[in-house]
Amino acid sequence: MHKKHYGLALTSLVFGGGLTVPLGAAHAQYVGHVSSFVMDANSGAVLSQSDPDLQRYPASLTKVMTLYLAFKALRAGQITLDTPVPVSIHASTMAPSKLGLVPGTSFNVQQAIFGLVTKSANDAACALGELLGGGDEVRFANMMTQQARALGMSNTTFRNASGLPDPEQVTTARDLGTLTQHMVQEFPEYYHYFSTPMFYFHGRMIPNHNPMLKTYAGADGLKTGYTDLAGHNLITSAMRSNVRLIAVVMGTRSNMQRNNAMTAMLNKAFADEGVAPVAPLSPPVVLARNTRSFRHAHRFAMPSSQLLASQSMEVAEAPTGPRRYAPIHRVHRHVVTTASVRMASIRRVGGAHKRPLHRKG
Repeated sequence: MHKKHYGLALTSLVFGGGLTVPLGAAHAQYVGHVSSFVMDANSGAVLSQSDPDLQRYPASLTKVMTLYLAFKALRAGQITLDTPVPVSIHASTMAPSKLGLVPGTSFNVQQAIFGLVTKSANDAACALGELLGGGDEVRFANMMTQQARALGMSNTTFRNASGLPDPEQVTTARDLGTLTQHMVQEFPEYYHYFSTPMFYFHGRMIPNHNPMLKTYAGADGLKTGYTDLAGHNLITSAMRSNVRLIAVVMGTRSNMQRNNAMTAMLNKAFADEGVAPVAPLSPPVVLARNTRSFRHAHRFAMPSSQLLASQSMEVAEAPTGPRRYAPIHRVHRHVVTTASVRMASIRRVGGAHKRPLHRKG
């Protein structure tokens, strides 16, 4: 067994002849042990997989479910893109990556969405979760878990809206593939947010962390994720020649390994689907540090091989410049009751789910 372990404790090991030996310190996952899953988004066919049902820490891939429930509330008319999102003290204290939200102020739902898909802002995710959970992030996390069960994500449990470390917040590569398939197919009117290259927030240009949008032809979403215990995680959705693939990679040791693994997985899957190869993209890259406007950023053109190594980590510090917030002494809270957010029923979006091989004890 690998000497370096992180994650969920196993209760036993099974050896030949059915001998079961209890374990106390062994774990089901560790950084460097990679789980992956690739599927055809339309047919649901599984094209490749490696330990897809091993429970892992999702890190900021958690935010895909946070956004899923936000999109459900938008479609149901329970909130709008302009609905104020109050910033609580709890939300403002979230660890980076963050927008640097100030308690007592508010921003709107669309800004929250942009903050999640670009900077993967933990304070924005918490505030949005509190809005949808009637002021309580724990209640919202329970809603997230209920929704996961309704979608058939049987090995997933959520404890917060952001993906910040919690030993009970777990998922699998297959479950995240299932969630992404539902996201793509159920919310075509909102899916475009995942391809946002950047957005401006209080005078600052905030770029998207997702490197695949810049380097992989056909990639138009979804999400990166990183913590020390989770490793480097990535979900990508890409379309070529009317074939849409969804790929998940979890537990890699670096951004470079994660990006290269994702590229190789997608290339092989497209080839298996009969889609001709396409050259990688090599666009100019904006490298900005605490900039207040896009015009102040420096542009550097570099080949894709260097680009993969240059991507900023998802644990970027909050901006250090002066904040441009007007305190709001009376914040109108638009409360979304938990009962009004209906969970999706279990249904096949395409292809049958395989029986999970690993369950949390």
